[in-house]
Amino acid sequence: MLDSRVLDAKSQGMFFDTHTHLGSRQFDGDLPAVLERARAAGVTRMVAPATDIENARKLLAIAENEPDVRVAVGIHPCDADSVSGSAWVDELRELAKHPKVCAIGEIGLDYFHAPPEGFSLEGWKRHQAQVLTAQLELAAELKLNVILHNRESWDDLTAIVLPFSERLRGVFHCFTGTIEQAQPLLERGHLISFTGIVSFKNAGIIAETAKAVPAGSYMIETDAPYLAPVPHRGKRCEPAYVADTARAIATLRGEPVEKVATDTTRTALEFFRGWD
Repeated sequence: MLDSRVLDAKSQGMFFDTHTHLGSRQFDGDLPAVLERARAAGVTRMVAPATDIENARKLLAIAENEPDVRVAVGIHPCDADSVSGSAWVDELRELAKHPKVCAIGEIGLDYFHAPPEGFSLEGWKRHQAQVLTAQLELAAELKLNVILHNRESWDDLTAIVLPFSERLRGVFHCFTGTIEQAQPLLERGHLISFTGIVSFKNAGIIAETAKAVPAGSYMIETDAPYLAPVPHRGKRCEPAYVADTARAIATLRGEPVEKVATDTTRTALEFFRGWD
């Protein structure tokens, strides 16, 4: 845990993109330029979550050459069919011991997409839950926090995650719910995170949540290459645009953007391992 004075010094006015898929094939052709634009925009730290074992290895190779990039390793729920048995947990454990790993993620449940071939709907839900639970156990064992994905699975996801609250913290990434939904999570030490959706004209409930959530309980992210904020909506998203999401939240909260940047960076430094 970093000393509070160190946290204050490290978080002043700088942007922290807590969720950016730098291993996406959409960045294969120009990743160095993407990272340089992020740095020019004041983004000083980035967390790149994996979607599967292969993607985790790709991200670690990137992060080894980029001092401002850390990696979360995990199996995304939509890729849960890529693992079976238990050997994959041991493989993930070894990856998670890499010094560039700061969390387990992106993990969770996703009921939006149809089950892959060979799975019934209920069988797919059970398999996702088993993969999620195994990763939560691993995170608790390694004393790592987790990045959580939810899509049309809120009740089941929170029912699995909340019993782990004494052993780890989670950030519910790309949060689109109400402050009332978030409150039981925040009370247990978990966090929510906002993407560029908060800047959309039809943000509605999400905008209200961004206004109401206490500082220290939320972070910001791009989820690049997806969900580019205004004024980039419709384009490929990239880490530089987290500054635009911060500005949108600052406007909603009636705060200077520097305060949003400092608050969210401080929160992220406390949540993710390895930023010393």
